[in-house]
Amino acid sequence: MSVSGAGEGLPAPGPVTFGDRLAAALAARESQIVLGIDPDPARLWPSPLGRTSEARAALAQALADAHESARILAAAPGDAQAAHPTDGGRTTAPGGAPELDPPAIEAAAAVLGHSLALIDAAAPACVAAKPQLACFERLGFAGALALEAVCARARAAGLLVLADGKRGDVPVTAAAYAQALTGNTPSPFGPIPGLGVDALTANPLLGRDALAPLVEGARAAGAGVFALVRTSNPGAADLMDLPLATGEPLWERLAALVAELGRPGRAGLDDVGAVTGATAPEHLERMRELMPRTPFLLPGVGAQGGDVATLAPAFAPGRAAGLVTASRSIAHAHEQAGGDPAQAARSEAERLRELAWGLA
Repeated sequence: MSVSGAGEGLPAPGPVTFGDRLAAALAARESQIVLGIDPDPARLWPSPLGRTSEARAALAQALADAHESARILAAAPGDAQAAHPTDGGRTTAPGGAPELDPPAIEAAAAVLGHSLALIDAAAPACVAAKPQLACFERLGFAGALALEAVCARARAAGLLVLADGKRGDVPVTAAAYAQALTGNTPSPFGPIPGLGVDALTANPLLGRDALAPLVEGARAAGAGVFALVRTSNPGAADLMDLPLATGEPLWERLAALVAELGRPGRAGLDDVGAVTGATAPEHLERMRELMPRTPFLLPGVGAQGGDVATLAPAFAPGRAAGLVTASRSIAHAHEQAGGDPAQAARSEAERLRELAWGLA
């Protein structure tokens, strides 16, 4: 079976799945590199004035739009509570929208400016962007606005957007997570678009009944899910390598669950993927046996010690079956190579692209 690109040996026409979209994007971009966007406010690129001004203006416009929407709602007849909002002492603007403190705006603008510059620099060598949700959520409302702007810039650069939040909860909440990130939340006021990402990461340890609604909600929006199977951190061995009563390690049971929930598209690639850390390549061959059609998301290259050259088993079904994610190794490449941060990031992304492409 080959899933190296859309259009190769396709079965009868059917719905376009996330697997199909991934295969098509990879064939068009000729890259398996996912750009991780994990901005640390204390470790940002020295942004040019123009980029910082652009980010600040984008946040200011988004905040102004929120204030105007709240003002219109507050002016609706018979809504006395909206006309006189209170939030327990926090500052609000007229109409009830939050009034942001200057440090929050400045921090979010700096993070956004850094993220936009990183996308512009590295995107030509990548197939997707993977914003780490916590890195934006810790900045509050301003961070949420910055995250939306980052996703928009990534899409404009031709990248798929993978939201890295590792969501996992009881079934009702899992369905809400899927709607929040992929969109199409039904409401009496019309569908709500949500963040509108192409895929999201999920924690499957609550079991099938919690993971399935997340998968189904994402699938309804044409999006995918990457479930944790064997992660890249050293502590993964504490739980994921533990043997079950039946003898296999826990990660093998998780792999079987992922394979069962995935649905193949026309290109032969499932719409449910697996997060399989690049720091433990010795498991990849067995993972491929258990998940023959599953796209692997391979974090841990670079800063965590993973090596692209060891990942060949991930690409056994074809190039689109493996995505190499790199965050700090691209964003902070200039700390090792010197020179301009944007040029160093582009060079590192291109280096990784060539290495991964040559393995398949």
